[in-house]
Amino acid sequence: MLTFRRTKPTVSLRKTEVGEVLVDADGRTVYLFTADDREESACYGECATAWPPLIATEPTAGHGVEASKLGTTKREDGELQVTYGGYPLYYFIQDEKPGDVNGQGIDQFGGEWWVVSAAGEKITSKP
Repeated sequence: MLTFRRTKPTVSLRKTEVGEVLVDADGRTVYLFTADDREESACYGECATAWPPLIATEPTAGHGVEASKLGTTKREDGELQVTYGGYPLYYFIQDEKPGDVNGQGIDQFGGEWWVVSAAGEKITSKP
């Protein structure tokens, strides 16, 4: 079972089949959701079950990541979700191992899901 809550997760870059993307300290890919308003999550309920938010109080920047782009946003339940470049970050429950990008380009829950570049933008290439 994956652990999605961390006190101080490190966000860094990892090479995947769609390029260098943001990952957590365990190498698990994180995604942005196009239905989110910048710095405000639109993913709750069933959405958050399939796309669990990266929850943390103090994210840290690892290899290739700009610390100034890291932040948090408060979710409806009061938890702090990690953001990068203003985008809330999520895991995809069907990513089984570090570097998986199985959620890339999925259109679900009213928006699309994309991996995130070091610049804080979505990467739209497909595997």
